[in-house]
Amino acid sequence: MRSAHTVEQVRAAEGELMAGLPDGALMQRAAAGLAVAITDLIGSAYAARVLLLVGAGDNGGDALWAGAMLARRGAAVEAVLLSEKARADGLEALLASGGRAVAVSEAHQPDVVVDGIVGIGGRSGLLEEAEAALAAFPGVPVVSVDVPSGVGVDTGHLDGAHVRADLTVTFGTHKIAHLIDPAARACGVVHLVDLGLDLPQAPVEALQPVDVAALLPVPDGFDHKYTRGVVGVRAGSQTYPGAAVLCTSGAATGLAGMVRYLGSAADAVRARHPEVVAAEGRVQAWVVGSGGDADAEAALAEALGDGVPTVVDADALIHVEKGAGSVVLTPHAGELARMLDVAREEVEADQLGFARRAAVEYDAVVLLKGRRTLIARPDGRVRVTTSGVPWLAVAGAGDVLAGLIGALLAAGLDPWDAASVGSWLHGAAAALASAGGPLSASAVADAVPEVVRNLLG
Repeated sequence: MRSAHTVEQVRAAEGELMAGLPDGALMQRAAAGLAVAITDLIGSAYAARVLLLVGAGDNGGDALWAGAMLARRGAAVEAVLLSEKARADGLEALLASGGRAVAVSEAHQPDVVVDGIVGIGGRSGLLEEAEAALAAFPGVPVVSVDVPSGVGVDTGHLDGAHVRADLTVTFGTHKIAHLIDPAARACGVVHLVDLGLDLPQAPVEALQPVDVAALLPVPDGFDHKYTRGVVGVRAGSQTYPGAAVLCTSGAATGLAGMVRYLGSAADAVRARHPEVVAAEGRVQAWVVGSGGDADAEAALAEALGDGVPTVVDADALIHVEKGAGSVVLTPHAGELARMLDVAREEVEADQLGFARRAAVEYDAVVLLKGRRTLIARPDGRVRVTTSGVPWLAVAGAGDVLAGLIGALLAAGLDPWDAASVGSWLHGAAAALASAGGPLSASAVADAVPEVVRNLLG
């Protein structure tokens, strides 16, 4: 599990660890990891030109100490001090190792810029002096210390000017900004340096392949199609019959024992999936709304009347009532904005905040689709999906996802796990089907079995 902790949690864990270590030992560990990561990025420290942008606080101190280490390995290290409160011990170490403190106008063209401007306790945005220093070296790779300066560390916000890093080297644990958009887009590649912190449960986490494999419902020799779960699909309409086909494609990936379909697109569904049963019968979960158009309201009411877990997607979202029961809501930003009566731009700027708000208001698991899909539950815990690829932004992909989550619900996973595992599998299947190029929603569904085989193999 990739865990992302708040600044308060990290500070508390660091304090406990430092109580048993010599003064400065924790910063030395962090600086050593930072120096190694910078060296790996530029290939060699010897004769490299490294420019440190140094503010007040520990991130600036980490940059100065790492700069001293790189200078001892033959790098030409220069530091621009953007605060009078820069760490004196780190600056002394840098100067003693052959580094220099310079003004921006005096700095040589660097091979890499190290962003140690603002610490994790800083506010969003950058001062004009820091903006100017960054702008003086366009096109030079940037390594951020802990988080890109100027981002909202605990929120994922981008309020004003901020650093866009090629590499972010963080310490002890991931921070929320590393996983949550829009801030995550500013982080580049994130490299974690383990400091041995004893951390509490994280409020934000991202499933990894081993976690997904452990959660997958795997049949044993005594299972049959009914014990493995029956997922019902009420999707599609006369206007959008393809949505029914794609939704049942997601449901019919083999993760549940059987798929039932009820709706106006039965012929199209049977033509694509002859194993789907287009008839009434008992189900362990429903999927409703994908391409439902005018049929969505009635389909939702009928599904909820069965009292089983339900995935509510697309056209059914505007009809779902708050406190509807054991449901998974799967909006994109525009749909969530309508559900909460706010502007889409507000949701996109504060994805974590609005996903959590919707989970509380609807007393449901809310899956907010996006580059980094968020799965929030009412107690505030959130999972982030990091397995997707940009090519997944294609029509019909959400229909497949809804069906996939429904199958996992029917197979016995609770709503949060079903949504999290389904989203991860959806992203991984897209990466496999894409192979670096375009893909269709149907190809995503077709790739799911191979992803599962690879996980369990």
